[in-house]
Amino acid sequence: MYTHSKQIRTGGQPVASANAALIMLHGRGASAEDIMGLAGHINVADMAVYAPQATNNSWYPYSFMNPVADNQPALDSAIELIEQTVQIAISDGFAASKIFFTGFSQGACLTLEYIARNAKQFGGAAAFTGGLIGAELDLKNYTGDFGGTPIFIATGNPDLHVPLSRVEESVSILTKMNADVTLKVYPGRPHTISMEELKLANQIVFDSQNHH
Repeated sequence: MYTHSKQIRTGGQPVASANAALIMLHGRGASAEDIMGLAGHINVADMAVYAPQATNNSWYPYSFMNPVADNQPALDSAIELIEQTVQIAISDGFAASKIFFTGFSQGACLTLEYIARNAKQFGGAAAFTGGLIGAELDLKNYTGDFGGTPIFIATGNPDLHVPLSRVEESVSILTKMNADVTLKVYPGRPHTISMEELKLANQIVFDSQNHH
């Protein structure tokens, strides 16, 4: 088991001229550079990009559907690294309402878990194939108010790694926390990100008036 060293890649617009921040979380076996490649497909022209790198290219060892204890201490360490990334964005001058999140697969699970545990009015979030983490979800972890934050979640059905039932359960929790959630389910889609999902993420999250 492992904890994550603090490695955070940055890119996008220089902080001084950026209007918003985007935190990008890569999937299992991938890297910060890989997920930053997605920025070319989303409307982030005026955003500073922050992409933490998982040690061993994996945020936690087992499935997100395993008991949380199985994935410790890596999971807590991953959430702490996202918190550190958020704090860097804040110290760079971005209010929470100007901070956006996106992630794919394991990174999408972490995106949702982090924002749900730290709910406030963020800029928005796009989770490509993911859900909240744990064999059973502990609702005590999810108590804040998103203040209408737009959240886009897309998933395939069936998906090899992410059961639709967990995605729907996550949507229901986030909605109760006053997030404006859009779920899009793609029958039979492989475990990947489609161009249509990126287009929807732009419409629902990244083109929002929140960062213009």
